Amino acid sequence: MICQIDSIYRKLFSCFGPQHWWPARSRFEVMVGAILTQSTNWSNVEKAINNLRKNSLLDAGKLYRMPQGKLARLIKSAGYYNIKAKRLKEFLRFLFESYKGDINKMSLADTRLLRRQLLSVNGIGPETADSILLYALGKPVFVVDAYTKRIFSRHRLIGEDADYHALQDLCLKNLKKDVKLFNEFHALLVKLGKEFCLKNKPRCGICPLR
Repeated sequence: MICQIDSIYRKLFSCFGPQHWWPARSRFEVMVGAILTQSTNWSNVEKAINNLRKNSLLDAGKLYRMPQGKLARLIKSAGYYNIKAKRLKEFLRFLFESYKGDINKMSLADTRLLRRQLLSVNGIGPETADSILLYALGKPVFVVDAYTKRIFSRHRLIGEDADYHALQDLCLKNLKKDVKLFNEFHALLVKLGKEFCLKNKPRCGICPLR
């Protein structure tokens, strides 16, 4: 199995090169983006983040003190803005109550403890929690998404009914535990899923993994 997964990574990296993901200017921006990207595409998230940046509001303290309704209006382009504003506020409450709003202090915590804490925050599921851990905090956690499941199931590495943690365990057991590798591999799988391994009418004939 390890050869198959490693081979997928090498082929994708050879074809696409480094992806420079997550596209953000700060760790806090990654955290905000991870929550906003739920149920929408990245272009909509970028608009919301740019709106916060334009108003000099990409700051944990400022958003923590901001009324939820105002925050919702600022992130409207991300869709489901009232729900996402509530989730952001819940996350910020956790950040300030558990780590006094200090992301550096948060990054020093044990990975398993952090993951449990994040999953206890209303509105944060495994993919969002793991994105924060990997991309914002530099923890060696493999992020799984719909693209990962689609690609690996089509290549018969895992069954179509496999859940998030089964697929994550597969990757953790068959890849070197390395933040840079996990970062790059996830980004490459996203690119493959968006451009070749489409949900409908996959472009198998020209896929880099053919």
